[in-house]
Amino acid sequence: MDNYSEEKTEDYLFKIVLIGDSAVGKSNLLARFARDEFYPNSKSTIGVEFQTQKIGINGKEIKAQIWDTAGQERFRAVTSAYYRGAVGALLVYDISRRQTFDSVGKWLNELHTHSDMNVVTILVGNKSDLNDAREVSTAEGKALAETQGLFFMETSALDSSNVAAAFQTVVREIYSILSRKVMSTELTKQDAPLMGNGKTVVLHGDGGQDGDAESRNGGRCC
Repeated sequence: MDNYSEEKTEDYLFKIVLIGDSAVGKSNLLARFARDEFYPNSKSTIGVEFQTQKIGINGKEIKAQIWDTAGQERFRAVTSAYYRGAVGALLVYDISRRQTFDSVGKWLNELHTHSDMNVVTILVGNKSDLNDAREVSTAEGKALAETQGLFFMETSALDSSNVAAAFQTVVREIYSILSRKVMSTELTKQDAPLMGNGKTVVLHGDGGQDGDAESRNGGRCC
C-alpha cells in the first residue's frame, strides 16, 4: 500500500465466513456492514460472494475479507471449499424462524469439518426488528452460544442494529489472539507467514483462553 506509512507495516488479512440457512439475512448483513445498504427484495446468493472491509485496530489496518455463501442445500458441494483459511465466522439465524435456529448445530458441524476448530465464531440472531414475530428468545440464543463457547449478538440488517458490532467483535478477537501469540512467542522466521503486507492470517490453536471474560459467551477462543 503506497500511501500507508512505513511505521504501519503489518497489514493483516482475516478471512471471515457468513454461514446459516437460506434467507436469514446473511447478504444484507454484509451489504449493511460493507456499503451501508439494504435490499428488501434481495435474492438468494448463488455460490459464494465476498467483499473486503478495512478496520483500524491499535493503529494497524485490518482487512476483513468476508465471504457470503448460499444457504440452500443444493449449493453445499460447491461452497464447502470456501471455508478453507477462515479464521472467523458469523453463524446467522432468523429470530422469527425457529427452524433456522434449530439448524445451528448442523452449521457448526460443517464449519468444524471444513475449517480449523478454533475459528472465532459469533452466533447472530438476525432480524431483531421483527420482534413481534419472534420465535426464538434472546435467552435461548445466549444459552446456546454459552453451551457452544460462542460470542452472541442479535442484529437487524434493516435498521443497522449491532451489525458493525458483530463483525468488529470477530475481527477484534482474531487480532487480540494474534497479538497475544506474537507477544508470547516472539515470532521467528518460521512463524513469519502470520505477519506481513497482504498475508492471510492463519491461527493455530494453542488452548489460549485468556482475555476479557465479559466480552465472550463461553470463553471460547483460538
